[in-house]
Amino acid sequence: MEYNTARSIMGMREYGRHVQRMVDHLMTIEDKSKRQEQAQVVIELMGFLNPSLKNIEDYKHKLWDHLFFMSNFKLDVDSPYPVPTKETYKQKPDPLPYPKRKIKYAHLGKNLELVIDKAMAETDEEKKAGFANSIAHYMKLAYSNWHKELVQDDAIRNELNAITGGGLEFSNTPYIKHRNQNFGDDYRPAGGRWQNNNRNNRGGGGAGGRNNNNRNFKKRY
Repeated sequence: MEYNTARSIMGMREYGRHVQRMVDHLMTIEDKSKRQEQAQVVIELMGFLNPSLKNIEDYKHKLWDHLFFMSNFKLDVDSPYPVPTKETYKQKPDPLPYPKRKIKYAHLGKNLELVIDKAMAETDEEKKAGFANSIAHYMKLAYSNWHKELVQDDAIRNELNAITGGGLEFSNTPYIKHRNQNFGDDYRPAGGRWQNNNRNNRGGGGAGGRNNNNRNFKKRY
């Protein structure tokens, strides 16, 4: 009986032992044209055994990289993509440059600070007023989402003046429809849904409406 401890190490276990043996057999083929043809067949089989790679953009490139990796980068075939090497394959990426800038107004976020700085540097008064109106709308929306209640325009105006030192002032009233905003008196909940409470939409309403509906009623036995 052949145990796994006596077998060769599989480069990528998700393709299985049989594909690994096919790759090992490719390196024993001396005819390069035949080796190239058989490598293309192995690529098609690898794509069939691992269909999740098809959801990745340019998944053929990924399959060819896997083929070279399973051969320990010793397979001599022509690839339609750049041939990877062992050094570049195991190379670690550069660390991500995380932002170290402290956010002055954490409840508004970093992006709003960038927008405010751009609005303050704007020379066109019309565009600057548009920036101010958009910033006020976002501030009111953020307050409504986090505090679960609406905020008065005066509070938004005072906070914007404090942030910009009076450099930005919005003219229009930013309208935000809150999730807890009540409907009008003409609507009431019934059966879990909102329906109109106006009797005029029920065919006249009252006894007259019921008489009109019963007028065309015919009994069936």
